[in-house]
Amino acid sequence: MRTLMYSTKRYDRLSFEECNGEHGHEIEYLDARLDARTADLAEGFGAVCIFVNDDAGAGTISRLAELGVSAIALRCAGYNNVDLAGAADAGIVVVRVPAYSPEAVAEHTLALILGLDRHIHRAYQRVRDGNFALDGLLGNGLHGATAGVVGTGRIGHLVAQLLLAFGCEVVAHDPYVDERLVAAGVRYVSRSELLQGSDIIALTCPLTADTFHLINAAAVAEMKDGVMIVNTGRGALVDTAAVIAGLKSGRIGALGLDVYEEEAPLFFEDRSTEVITDDVFARLLTFPNVLLTAHQAFFTRPALRAIAATTLANLADLDAGRECPNRV
Repeated sequence: MRTLMYSTKRYDRLSFEECNGEHGHEIEYLDARLDARTADLAEGFGAVCIFVNDDAGAGTISRLAELGVSAIALRCAGYNNVDLAGAADAGIVVVRVPAYSPEAVAEHTLALILGLDRHIHRAYQRVRDGNFALDGLLGNGLHGATAGVVGTGRIGHLVAQLLLAFGCEVVAHDPYVDERLVAAGVRYVSRSELLQGSDIIALTCPLTADTFHLINAAAVAEMKDGVMIVNTGRGALVDTAAVIAGLKSGRIGALGLDVYEEEAPLFFEDRSTEVITDDVFARLLTFPNVLLTAHQAFFTRPALRAIAATTLANLADLDAGRECPNRV
């Protein structure tokens, strides 16, 4: 099955070529992102391989089906950018990488929390400028803080464990209770109780209809003054306008984002010589208590190897007509 990989970076190609030796898949790599316009590039391919900001919506699915594409291989866990119903109707199989490195994302979540609490990003710039004053860099510390984890799947489970190790009281909200976390001391509470009682809120849940804009104006109004919010899940978990208002009022004391609702035109590209025309994102950059990274939580060598290995195995299953365990 010939596969066309969209949104390819150098590191993607290197990891896939390293792992493809045992499979021998015929893969062509594109810098372009998949959308309804670039779908035509998939003519003659049996499968397309896409990432988080590719658009496999209804129009794209329709065109891929017309071209004879029979599979979409996501090299990520989330699939909110795919019209699953449309794909099923068109006979296009969708597979994914459900767990490539939950450790990587959990570690990055903790990095953002620690960086914000101890103002590492600001301290780094001060020292480079020859300013060694400590005013304005006072941290609260994690020990004894109440940390709320929204979503205790593979990533959230690890985040909760790490927070416990730092001496936090950890509460969690998820439709499914992880008994291992309960045994470790995590207390499951309602969403409202988590919002009201947490000093730190970590979003590690998938994007669904129920979690879209989970953090909105009403949610911010329930939170403690000075709360820290960190999102390493999906950008649309957060209503950015609402958190900007919360930052301005002081209700939100610190914000860490590795994902952003309108990230697609920005992230994974070098835009350092361009004017950022997204006024909402530009406003976020003005706050000293906001720490932003560009969807890099997954970005470790083990994660890239795991993404490549699982994606190639998924394609091998489809090529051989086997049932794929990672089918969405």
